[in-house]
Amino acid sequence: MSFEHCQGLLAIWNDVAPGRESDFEHWYQAEHLPERLAVPGFRLGRRWEALTGQPQHFCCYLVDEPDVLSSAAYMDRLNNPTPWTRRIMSEAFQNMTRSACSLVASGGSARGAMCVVARFSEAMNEAVLTASIGKWGMVPGIARWEMWRAVPTDIAEEERLRGGDVRIAGCVLVETLRLREAELACGELAGAAGIDRQPGIYQLLCARVRAGT
Repeated sequence: MSFEHCQGLLAIWNDVAPGRESDFEHWYQAEHLPERLAVPGFRLGRRWEALTGQPQHFCCYLVDEPDVLSSAAYMDRLNNPTPWTRRIMSEAFQNMTRSACSLVASGGSARGAMCVVARFSEAMNEAVLTASIGKWGMVPGIARWEMWRAVPTDIAEEERLRGGDVRIAGCVLVETLRLREAELACGELAGAAGIDRQPGIYQLLCARVRAGT
């Protein structure tokens, strides 16, 4: 399966403790992304950084199905972190939000350089949102939109190291080519019912695809 057909998403937001940015970046690029993309069912990992909004960092992994995020292989990784991961998780991560999600609806076939992220702390009105944002697939400069519903996950060792994570009820991601379209989408999503904060605009830092995908 290629990542275009993925039905599961792991969405992660966090800040980094002052003075730990260099160690955090080195760990993410040298160990964490390759490790996660080696888990069966993981297809694409992308890291983003906030241009507007908080937290500073947003990372998402596309997986074949939501069940991948409770699989034995993935749980083994979460419950047996490397020494480097233990140090980063316990010392560098701040304001962590993490949720596994299932795809509700999507439109568009490209990927963008910008991503508008709207997080929901209450159940989304999926029909209303789909009708509202479904038209964006025809707007020049908007590459793709996705609506995701959170699914339950168990608490694992990595989360304990971070001191516990916040969960969301769902999220909407809108990928755009340029900042002006991102600002348009951000404004339209800002008043959605159940949103937990102002939508953020994130710029792509890097992407890593599973070997053979």
